[in-house]
Amino acid sequence: MANRNNLLIFILTIGVFGILNTEMGIVGALPLIADHFHVSISKAGLLVSLFALVVAISGPTMPLLFSGINRKKALLLVLGVFVLGNIVSIFASNFTIALIARVIPAFFHPVYVSIAMTAAAASVSKEEAPKAVSKVMLGVTAGIVIGSPVTTYIANATSFEMAMLFFTIVNAIAFFTILLFVPSMPVKERLSYGSQLNVLKKSITWLSIVAVIFINAAVYGVNSYLSEYLETITNIPGKTISLMLLIYGGTSIIGNIVSGKLLTINPMKSVASYPFVLGAVFILVFLMGKFAGPMIIFVLVWGIVVAFANNISQYWITSAAPEAPEFSNGLFLAAGNLGVTTGTSVNGLIISGMGTQYVVLGGFLFVILSLAFILFRTYLFNPAKQLAR
Repeated sequence: MANRNNLLIFILTIGVFGILNTEMGIVGALPLIADHFHVSISKAGLLVSLFALVVAISGPTMPLLFSGINRKKALLLVLGVFVLGNIVSIFASNFTIALIARVIPAFFHPVYVSIAMTAAAASVSKEEAPKAVSKVMLGVTAGIVIGSPVTTYIANATSFEMAMLFFTIVNAIAFFTILLFVPSMPVKERLSYGSQLNVLKKSITWLSIVAVIFINAAVYGVNSYLSEYLETITNIPGKTISLMLLIYGGTSIIGNIVSGKLLTINPMKSVASYPFVLGAVFILVFLMGKFAGPMIIFVLVWGIVVAFANNISQYWITSAAPEAPEFSNGLFLAAGNLGVTTGTSVNGLIISGMGTQYVVLGGFLFVILSLAFILFRTYLFNPAKQLAR
C-alpha cells in the first residue's frame, strides 16, 4: 500500500514539474522569443505575466468546476491541453498565436495542481498529509529552479521551437505515466458548488488568504530582485550569481522535505515561527548585504526559506477549509500568485524610489503584516478546534 501511494505521489509530482516548467521555464528564453517573433522584450514578457494572471483568476474557479469529475480523467485532460498548447507553440506563425497557446493551458493549471495536492494528501493519514503534499511541492520547486536554466540552455543552443518541444515531451511523459500507472480516481463524495463556496463565508478562510498573500509578497517580492541585489549591492559577478542560484535551487528542494516534516510534527508552531525566521533573514541581509561571504550563506538559507513559504501557505489555507480540499487548494494558488504580483510591484517601486538595497525593507513590511494575520487567526480560532470550524 505504501509503495503504491509513493508511486502515485511521484507520478503526480512529475506532472506538477511539467506544468510549472511550462509556466516558468520560458523566462530565460524571452529575449530569443522576442527575436523569433519580432516583438519587444516587454511584449514577449506577456507570455509570463499573462500566464500568471490567468492562474490567479482561474485558481478559485476551475478546481471548483472540476471538483465532481473523476480525478484521473481531469489530470489527463489538463496534461493533454498542455501538450497540445506546446505543440501549437512550436508551429506558431506569429506572437498572437503563441500567446493564445500559452493562455488557454493556464486556465487549467490550477486544476492539475490542486487535484495533485488533494490526491497526495488523501493517499496518506491526516497526520502525514503535509509531508505528502511537500513531495508534490518538489515538482513546483523543480519546475521553477531547474526548468528555467534547462530551457534557457536548450533555447540558446538550438532554437525556441526546441525549447517548446522540451515542454511537450515532459508533459507527454506525465500524461502517459498517469494513463498507464494511476488507477481511476472517482470522486466518492461529490460536494455541491454551494457547499464549497460556503468556505468563503468563514472569517478563518479570509484571514488565512490574506496571511498567505503577505507571506508570498514578502518572499517573492525580494526573490524576484535577488540577482539584481547580488550584482549591484554585493558586487558578485554574473557567472558566480548563476552558480549561486543553482545552489539555491538545491537547497529549495531540501527545504521542501524539511518543511513537510515540520508541518507534520507541529504545524501551528511551524507557521507561527516562520515570519520571525523570515524577518531575521531580511534584517541580516540588510546589514550584511555588501559582504560576499555572508551573502553566499544567505543564498543557501534563502532556498530553504522560499520552499518553506510554499508548504506553509498551502497548509494554512487548506487547514482553514478542509471540507473543500480542491477548492481550498485553488484558493492557495490564487492567493500565492496575488502575493507574488503584490510583492514584486511594491518592491519595484521601492527600488525605483530608494534603491535596490532597500528591497528587503519592503519584504520586512510584508513579514509584519503576515505575522499580524497569522496571530489574529491563531487568537480567534483555538488550534485544537480549528479544523472543525
